[in-house]
Amino acid sequence: MCLAMPMRIKKISGSSAECESGGLTQNIRIDFITAPAPGDYVMVHAGFAIEKMSEEEAIENMELLEEIKNAL
Repeated sequence: MCLAMPMRIKKISGSSAECESGGLTQNIRIDFITAPAPGDYVMVHAGFAIEKMSEEEAIENMELLEEIKNAL
């Protein structure tokens, strides 16, 4: 099963970005999204940002993932 994770961009260097979610920091590629900026929320899959999302969408997704984790 593949899972995409919402993350917030902290800083950008070329076509890579340092992102954070739930205390986890990861370097990802941002080639597939338009005009990424620090503070943007993105959906990350397999090390690539695949779409931008609003803060509300990101928080909702993170809360849902936390509910799933707690149910297991």
